[in-house]
Amino acid sequence: MRKIVQLLSILFFTVQLNAQELNCTIAVNADKIPGSNKQIFKTLENSLNEFVNQKRWTNLNYLPQERISCNLTITILEQSGDDFKGHIQIQSSRPIYSSTYLTPVFNFKDDNFSFKYVEYEPLQFNENQFESNLSAIVSFYVYAILGMDADTFALNGGTNFFTKAQNIVVQSQQSGYAGWNQSDGSKSRFILIDHILAPTYSLFRSALYTYHLKGLDVMHQDKKRAKQKIAESIGMLKTIYDSRPNATLLRVFMDAKADEIVSVFSDGPNYDTFKLKEDLLKISPLNAAKWNDIK
Repeated sequence: MRKIVQLLSILFFTVQLNAQELNCTIAVNADKIPGSNKQIFKTLENSLNEFVNQKRWTNLNYLPQERISCNLTITILEQSGDDFKGHIQIQSSRPIYSSTYLTPVFNFKDDNFSFKYVEYEPLQFNENQFESNLSAIVSFYVYAILGMDADTFALNGGTNFFTKAQNIVVQSQQSGYAGWNQSDGSKSRFILIDHILAPTYSLFRSALYTYHLKGLDVMHQDKKRAKQKIAESIGMLKTIYDSRPNATLLRVFMDAKADEIVSVFSDGPNYDTFKLKEDLLKISPLNAAKWNDIK
């Protein structure tokens, strides 16, 4: 009987483990903080890794190979007692069909990053209540990662996750912390999720879907067709640019994809890149040197 109970416990644990959505590495860099007592930052790092990787964020079951690869890099620049300030870099990727290649999907830096933390305090997340700015920010980006990933597999597939991220924004707006309100700048969490869900920028999500599922995922079958679809997705972004040239989402897309776009169109088969380069130069002039490398 004991063996049966043990076996059931192992199977239950395995199912729970496989249900996790993320394979996330979280690093805390506190090199800028003076002093020899760095243990609190290691404790924080361990707590965050457990919080993100051991919590179930959805009601979906993910196989181990389906878990989303991502990284959160936290850089602490200031400390005053239990108050910390710095920035957080969020990166996620997903595999390309019939390939070992991982394509970057989301690459975003948040400079509105401040929080209170006491060593060993538990990190908690409540969908209906603001618990702490640290858990709110991390949870927000977990749902942003899930949403961006889902959008690459199905048109508007990430809506449910993005809605949860937006709910975190609403719950956090009265906290007094920066990043949750419209007035906090174009790269705030408010603007990011508001624009992702806004009909005005719906072509951003269409571009994510077309670029990945209809573009990169068919590269193994028909490279020319894949390039056409990727160029089509860039055309969608150009349409956004025509009406909203300073759209934050254009920068979000290019921060993740600029190097990859150059790589895709610098390899065979030949593809007429004249219009593509013209669109890219308008959408992202900061990457002009890269676009000039496209042949």
